[in-house]
Amino acid sequence: MSGSFRTMSIPGPTTGRDGLAISEGVAAFDYAEAFSRNIGLVSEAEQARLREARVAIAGMGGVGGAHAVVLARLGIGGFALADFDRFELGNMNRQVGATTETLGQPKVEVMARAVMTINPTAELRIFPDGLDAANVDGFLDGAVAAVDGIDFFNMEARRLLFRTARARGIHTLTAAPVGFGATLHVFSPTGMSFDDYFDIRTGVSLPEQLIQFALGLAPKRAHRSYFPPAAVDVSGRRAPSLAPGCFLCAALVATEIANLILRRRPVRAAPQFFQFDPLVQSYRTGRLRGGNRNPIQRAKKRWLLRSNPKIREAVRQARAATS
Repeated sequence: MSGSFRTMSIPGPTTGRDGLAISEGVAAFDYAEAFSRNIGLVSEAEQARLREARVAIAGMGGVGGAHAVVLARLGIGGFALADFDRFELGNMNRQVGATTETLGQPKVEVMARAVMTINPTAELRIFPDGLDAANVDGFLDGAVAAVDGIDFFNMEARRLLFRTARARGIHTLTAAPVGFGATLHVFSPTGMSFDDYFDIRTGVSLPEQLIQFALGLAPKRAHRSYFPPAAVDVSGRRAPSLAPGCFLCAALVATEIANLILRRRPVRAAPQFFQFDPLVQSYRTGRLRGGNRNPIQRAKKRWLLRSNPKIREAVRQARAATS
């Protein structure tokens, strides 16, 4: 993959469905009026700070695209967006950019256009090759926060994002759609690291990293009454996901990024965790002392491996392949 990126702007003149040329709409765009309904919940000075902020979002799929749209409507003025994938029919149930008109199109370009049609004055840099060691520094340049919208199974890119952001003094957020609900973790550059919280180390097999990631995302397992662990196919790299959970992730992340910028309250960083599940009407939060090294978390891992033959077999095969 390459370290290159490109800026994004709305092409014109193109005619919209209402007959108004998009270039004319851009010319008539007024940021203050577009986001005037934010005022009263944020001050004009705070809105100006949101406009000056840049957010880096890695992944434009299930949660990443929703993050981009909600943050754009919040009035965030700068974005770095990264994704190498294209929309396909299987994305339709949950990915905000997936429509019959965008099938086969690059996700990062579709979502960049979505941001620009909300706020044509936004400054965008897009990374169509995804995130890698060659471009991660450029991706994070100027960002007040980095957001993990990376595919659940891509732990290499995820760890790269968290490691590099931490080294550069940038807060990083991850929110997972779990059933009808969502989780939220904020990682401070001076607090507990991603690898320490999830107890993930280089050399550990991918299935074991995924187990650690899943266990740390939802320590209280608010979803346990309807989301069995066996529903996740580790070997096939496939997990069920719903639009309500994806969109809820975006609400949690946008709120936390607004707080990072506006400092309405102290940042509650890892090992603090949050999970909200509207189906079971449960909000769980707490501090997972020691992260996944906590004895209770280790007991959960042992139970998971004992009770799920498919997951146990995936771990066995991965270990055998590296032995």
